[in-house]
Amino acid sequence: MSKSTSRKLNLTDILVTIVVALVFGLVFRLLGPVYDLVKPFGLQLDQLIYGFWFIAGPFAALLIRKPGAALLGEAAAAMAEVLFGGSGGIINFYYGVVQGLFSELIFAAWHYRKFTLSVAMLSGFAGAIGSFVIDLFYGYLADLAGWNLILSIVFRLLGGAICAGAFPAVLVKALEKMGVANLVRPVSKEDYDVLNK
Repeated sequence: MSKSTSRKLNLTDILVTIVVALVFGLVFRLLGPVYDLVKPFGLQLDQLIYGFWFIAGPFAALLIRKPGAALLGEAAAAMAEVLFGGSGGIINFYYGVVQGLFSELIFAAWHYRKFTLSVAMLSGFAGAIGSFVIDLFYGYLADLAGWNLILSIVFRLLGGAICAGAFPAVLVKALEKMGVANLVRPVSKEDYDVLNK
């Protein structure tokens, strides 16, 4: 396998992922007040936009298409949010690592060969599941009544699939059509065909 087609992250891949993570870290930081504004409406509607906090991993994986990109992207974006003064502090980084790992596992299940909309949505869904793992550790879920807990779980999973799965798939597809993704990886006809399935 030639160096240009290596499946290992190279320096360019890492730098691009870090830049993407910094952008998403800032987005995470700016979304905090929006999330807080939606919370008072009740019915766990804030959980629908929670999915944006899982976006960096799937986006990085869809763009770079190499093992480790989702984990690195999500963890680095979470650390960027911490550095930008996110309200959760260092706990945000723990969330990012676990969410990135769960997201990464979906791409790994397809051996980093399938980057379709459905796989991206599963990756966002998995990131949401990862967030519940940390929530269990910190006890947030135990504070919710049964019906409220169900709404929270359903809306967060739905938000993960849409905001962190479908949305980055659409973004990356647009970058490919504009030729921007060629700066990171060459786009073949197969890439377009896979995205259109």
